[in-house]
Amino acid sequence: MQFRQQALARLQSPEDLDLPVRFARPQGWLVLSVTVIAMAAASVWALTGSVTSTVQAPAILTYGQGSYILQSPVAGQVTAVLAREGERLPAGSPVLKVRTPDGDQVVRTLQAGRITALAAGAGQIIATGADVAAVEKVSRAKAPLYATVYVPAQKAAGIPAHASVDLTVQSVPSQEYGVLRGEVTKVDRSAQSPRQIAAFLGDTQLGEEFTRDGRPVAVTVELKRSDSTESGYAWSSADGPPFELTSMTLATGSIRLSDRRPVDWLLP
Repeated sequence: MQFRQQALARLQSPEDLDLPVRFARPQGWLVLSVTVIAMAAASVWALTGSVTSTVQAPAILTYGQGSYILQSPVAGQVTAVLAREGERLPAGSPVLKVRTPDGDQVVRTLQAGRITALAAGAGQIIATGADVAAVEKVSRAKAPLYATVYVPAQKAAGIPAHASVDLTVQSVPSQEYGVLRGEVTKVDRSAQSPRQIAAFLGDTQLGEEFTRDGRPVAVTVELKRSDSTESGYAWSSADGPPFELTSMTLATGSIRLSDRRPVDWLLP
């Protein structure tokens, strides 16, 4: 009842009608101005900005020409192993000596390359067509290394040409020497089976490992060169590791994607 009487008393005072009405305090105008500016900046960025994301997948360093499995053309007992793992040999080089009923036979390389694995040892009995070695094709002594990143097929479509790639090499401590730098040069558009990967790498186990979560797409990455590092390649650190990189070294590739697209905003 008291509030009603006060309201009636105010209505009976016409001289108060010409007083200004305050809609907002100065602090409120400041908050409103900041909100409007922030919304305008967000709208401009949503239309012109870009969102950067990455795709991570297993990778391996190779010479980029693939491998082949050397098979024995004869059956018998291995009497001598004439090559070493990691050795680079020209075409027609002796790898094994096999004793057969017709005398000793020599198993030779079919193409020039580097022996990545030997599957037969001295004294072992092998059959005709048995796998005896894996040979990685190498065109020349100073051939550059490439990285092959096996990206899940559903993520490979968004990889642009010349995308930047960071490679964390398993044999190199990334906390000390950083990551290896590279650039995408090729993206296969067909998913690869375990057999295709095994044929390229010369390793059945790697073919199964890279397809554990489905058939991936092979992305070829050219490693950036540098004359100031021991390895001959560019790293995120100044010097990189104090040793050379070798083929068939496992790594993890992080491919950077930069998509320019508007961003949807949900405002209160």
